[in-house]
Amino acid sequence: MAKKKIQPKQTGIVPLGDRVLIKPLEAKGEATTASGIILPGKDTNEKHERGLVVAVGQGRISAEGKRVAVEVKKGDTVWFKRGYDADEVKVKGEDLVLTSEGNILAIER
Repeated sequence: MAKKKIQPKQTGIVPLGDRVLIKPLEAKGEATTASGIILPGKDTNEKHERGLVVAVGQGRISAEGKRVAVEVKKGDTVWFKRGYDADEVKVKGEDLVLTSEGNILAIER
């Protein structure tokens, strides 16, 4: 069976610079077993999460004054880390994470 691609919703938010708006796909503080069972309230102590890119900025400006585009695009599933520079925001009732591209570890293909 083909894997169904999840489409991101329109938020009306446009991140600036190299910021990326991500919808976490697994709730914070929950653990998932190898068979896919979610264990609510179980703290995994993991700092990496999986999420869906909802919106991206135009990219950062390099020291030479040129724009460096963001490598991810809307609709990508990514692995990212939450840190002190990742902001949790609520947009249209949805919990999202606004973070810099540097906190994105990988794109899932």
